[in-house]
Amino acid sequence: MAKRIVLIQGHPSSGGGHFCHALAEAYAQSAAAAGHQIRHIAVADLDFPILRTKAEWDAGPVPASLKPAQEAIGWAEHLVILYPLWLGTMPALLKAFLEQVFRPGFAIRTVDGGLGWTKLLAGRSARIVITMGMPAFIYRWYFRAHSLKSLERNILGFSGIGPIHASLIGSVETSAAARRRWLDRMGALGRQGR
Repeated sequence: MAKRIVLIQGHPSSGGGHFCHALAEAYAQSAAAAGHQIRHIAVADLDFPILRTKAEWDAGPVPASLKPAQEAIGWAEHLVILYPLWLGTMPALLKAFLEQVFRPGFAIRTVDGGLGWTKLLAGRSARIVITMGMPAFIYRWYFRAHSLKSLERNILGFSGIGPIHASLIGSVETSAAARRRWLDRMGALGRQGR
């Protein structure tokens, strides 16, 4: 069954040329060939300010440059978020994007005088794709995949998105054959809309 899919490219370098970009392209091409509808959000190509206060996050206007991203996420049934691991977490630009986009009124709505919330993005699934120089099992075992868990629980899950699956791609600089296998896996996931 065809899905509406949004790919959120979280690599902070614009214009492609990185493995995250190649993975997104492999996924998108296979998904489109399988009949899925695809939209792209390239965070590096967007111009927006960072949030600096809780009041801004609670009630400030969402920048006009991010309204299309909110519209695409609202349209989607499945999100694919790709980023490289930088200093153990997502790049700051991607975090700033998520803080701006996943705001009250779009991702959540508080209820009961602020004592609870409604998850406004329920009914969507997600895949998180993280590339890293270290072996992925080290990230999972020694570092406990803390940035992945934070994104799953504190942003996506908090908004109602689920199920959430992850593809952790470690040792990305080791061999062309290993990168080719990962590109093939991303193509297979794209065909399945997963």
